[in-house]
Amino acid sequence: MTSPFDPIRIFTVLAAHDVDYVLIGGLAAVIRGSTATTNDADVVPARDEENLERLSTALSELEARLRVDSAPDGVAFDPHPALIASMAMLNLTTTAGDLDLTFSPTALDDYGELVGASEWYELGGHRVRVASLEDIIRSKRAADRPKDRAVLPILDALRDEIARHPDG
Repeated sequence: MTSPFDPIRIFTVLAAHDVDYVLIGGLAAVIRGSTATTNDADVVPARDEENLERLSTALSELEARLRVDSAPDGVAFDPHPALIASMAMLNLTTTAGDLDLTFSPTALDDYGELVGASEWYELGGHRVRVASLEDIIRSKRAADRPKDRAVLPILDALRDEIARHPDG
C-alpha cells in the first residue's frame, strides 16, 4: 500500500467522521513553524467510546493497516473500537500515508491534557487542533530517540524566536 504522505486527506477523513484528536509530533512542529521535515501524522485521539467508533470508521475509510518493518504494505487488521481502546499506540500505513495513533504520548498524560494548551489551525479547509510547541518539545525530549534529538535544536530555537517576538 505504501502511499505518498497526504496529511490533508488524513485531516479530511478525520473531519468527515467528526473524530476528536490533537495533532502532535513532527507535523505539528512543522505547522508551528519548524523547518524540519516529517513523513507521517501523529495524533492523540479522545478515548471516549463515541469518538473511538468514529475513529474506527475513519481508519476503515483510509484502509489503515498495521505498519511493521517486515511487511512494506502493512498488515491487515480490523480497527474495531474495542481493539483501538486497548492500545497505547498504533503505527499505521494508510491510503494517505503513515498515521500514528498514540493515547499516552511520551511525557504527556493524554488527550485531555493536550487539549488545554493546543490551538486550532485551518489546514486544507479543516480546523485541526495542534499541540502546543512546549508539549511537542517536552514529548520529543522525553522520547529521546535519535530522530527526536536531531530536531530538538530546531524546536528550541523556534521557541526562543517566538519568545523574542511574541506578536509575530
